[in-house]
Amino acid sequence: MTNLKDEKGPFDIIGDVHGCFDELCELLKKLGHENHGKFHPEGRKLLFLGDLVDRGPKTPDVLRLVMGIVKEGKGFCVRGNHDDKLRRKLQGRDVKIAHGLDESLKQLDPGSQEFKEEIIDFLDKLAYYYELDDGKLVIAHAGIKEKDIGHDSPRVRAFCMYGETTGKLDESGLPIRYPWADEYSGLALIAYGHTPVGKIKWVNNTINIDTGCVFGGKLTALRYPEKTFVEVKSFKTYCLPLKPFEHDYKSEF
Repeated sequence: MTNLKDEKGPFDIIGDVHGCFDELCELLKKLGHENHGKFHPEGRKLLFLGDLVDRGPKTPDVLRLVMGIVKEGKGFCVRGNHDDKLRRKLQGRDVKIAHGLDESLKQLDPGSQEFKEEIIDFLDKLAYYYELDDGKLVIAHAGIKEKDIGHDSPRVRAFCMYGETTGKLDESGLPIRYPWADEYSGLALIAYGHTPVGKIKWVNNTINIDTGCVFGGKLTALRYPEKTFVEVKSFKTYCLPLKPFEHDYKSEF
């Protein structure tokens, strides 16, 4: 189910956490959320853009917190590619241990099998994208093409988690992502993450708020409908990015 059009907000939309539990707690305080995100005096709900796990120091704590928020009906979360890979690994499927998955598995290893089953169930039920506020807001981990909003298919699901590449490599030897946002002309605001950026990136009516907390950047929240930002600087660099980006920046607004 991707249709949450009856959910009107207001919302606080949070970018890729990647196990940065302490920064997430600090961000929730700055946003005015109490009781681990389960209460806000103005009734604001939390929207998580996925990639809760991997690379950072406290993946189990992040999962417990977000799972609790969603269970209590105080927020929603979409599935990121890292979340999906962890889900498949915990289900016993053959996946390549890379890009921080080893860190998550190490942190989860001392935990109970019951907790791991809860994680599998939670991640398995995550939607790939959501339409909210009468369709005026869409959230997806890596974004979504205008023509795909309101539709579901394996192709749409893959795009929502991974985006798309051009088939070419950049100077670092990494795949160049297809600039889908450059072609977007829809009325719905699309909030997404997936690709860490040094500056909050607004293109047409899309906004990337993955500001690379785990890489020493910031953890960013977009307040909706206000379209303002609240940020917390990373407490330390937990993981070196494959591709450098500027940490010290000012938002483009």
